[in-house]
Amino acid sequence: LCPQHRSFQPMARHCCVSVQSVYCNPLCVCVGMCVGAPTALHTACVYKEELFQNVLTQVAEQFSRAFKINELKTEVTNRLAMLEKRVELEGMRVVEIEKCRSDIKKLREEMVHSACMFCNSFLEDNKKLTPRRDVPSYPKYHLSKETVEALRQPTFDAWQWEPNEMLSCLEHMYHDLGLVKDFNINPITLKRWLLCIHDNYRNNPFHNFRHCFCVTQMMYSMICLCSLQEKFTQVDILILMTAAVCHDLDHPGYNNTYQINARTELAVRYNDISPLENHHCAVAFQIFSQPDCNIFSNFDPEAFKQIRQGTITLILATDMARHGEILDSFKQKVDCFDYTDEEHVTCLKMVLIKCCDISNEVRPMEVAEPWVDCLLEEYFMQSDREKAEGLPVAPFMDREKVTKPTAQIGFIKFVLIPMFETVMKLFPQIEEVMVQPLRESRDRYEELKQIDDAMNEVRGELWLIPNKRRFLQVQKKKSENLTMGGKKK
Repeated sequence: LCPQHRSFQPMARHCCVSVQSVYCNPLCVCVGMCVGAPTALHTACVYKEELFQNVLTQVAEQFSRAFKINELKTEVTNRLAMLEKRVELEGMRVVEIEKCRSDIKKLREEMVHSACMFCNSFLEDNKKLTPRRDVPSYPKYHLSKETVEALRQPTFDAWQWEPNEMLSCLEHMYHDLGLVKDFNINPITLKRWLLCIHDNYRNNPFHNFRHCFCVTQMMYSMICLCSLQEKFTQVDILILMTAAVCHDLDHPGYNNTYQINARTELAVRYNDISPLENHHCAVAFQIFSQPDCNIFSNFDPEAFKQIRQGTITLILATDMARHGEILDSFKQKVDCFDYTDEEHVTCLKMVLIKCCDISNEVRPMEVAEPWVDCLLEEYFMQSDREKAEGLPVAPFMDREKVTKPTAQIGFIKFVLIPMFETVMKLFPQIEEVMVQPLRESRDRYEELKQIDDAMNEVRGELWLIPNKRRFLQVQKKKSENLTMGGKKK
């Protein structure tokens, strides 16, 4: 026995105490049961039963938990099976939902990108439209008598002038026509406005600030040559000059056909109706909305409304898609033209700005021809982009199909000469200085075309000579072979 159990009486107490603990030594329990008092034996049995009951309870709890887990597993399995069946049955719907989520995500990204682009574009546009609040920096050039006289002529050579000099010339025109004095235009405001106009023409090959100056200078020369100040009101003269200055503001270098076919922002905004011309008008009046650039600030609201409507009408008339409509309307009025009829006057002003807009061929050859190169360069840029984007390409803009003579002959014969000859009915004085140069330009380009055709014919014949020789040699060889074959037979 264990040495600590040598005394039996204390042993019973010890064993009783030991039995109370679950962790007692089994040997001690056993000894207590055998040699202890009856009370100790009874107590040991009771505790044994309690211990057994506790064990059974714990086992039952464990079994219960196990069954619950199995039930839970069964339930989860059933749910998963149902979900799998539902996904299988509604698989297409799930795919569509995922596609919608993906589309929404892309749309959000595009919206964020567009917002950033719009913000940047808005900041850039605002930067251009914001007038220079300091006194304009371009110097006031003293124009010589020769320059002043040359400005009144259609032969004026704009290639000889820098932008600052052209700005001074434009300023001179407004002063010379009496517009600054008659309408109390602030000279500093006029300078700021002209600078802002310059900043809002892009550096395109053709539709740039120099083109703006040429159109305005031609309008000025027609006002002087045709004595329009004797026939029109000063408000009409102001509208003519201002529309000429603003007529191509912020031109992107791609025409209306491209805007519409490519579904650009401008085409969408203006519903495919003269998108560029509408944009030019909008930019013009955004500039006028700046107090420091508003040369019309001294006009009352009704007079400003008249100026605005007149300017918009003339700028919209520069859309070549409306050329036939406007010219036909003018032809109906020209034989019985009435300067007191507002509709007649408006129609004449529309034709005048159209004449000025496409008047380069009126000028001397050395002045006009570089403009043809500039225009073709802009056309080729557009046609290259149209080809890259899979859009229709106009033959007269395709670098592979058009030449300088072919581009100009049709335009001069069927657009320029008929329009200027119609205006000549009202103003015979333009025949010598405008219509005759157009006829000479047409004849010159027709001669160039004949030379080009002759050169192409010579090149074709030169190309054919070696081929003819080869052809004759082949035919001769075939003939000899046939002859030899006949002899053999």
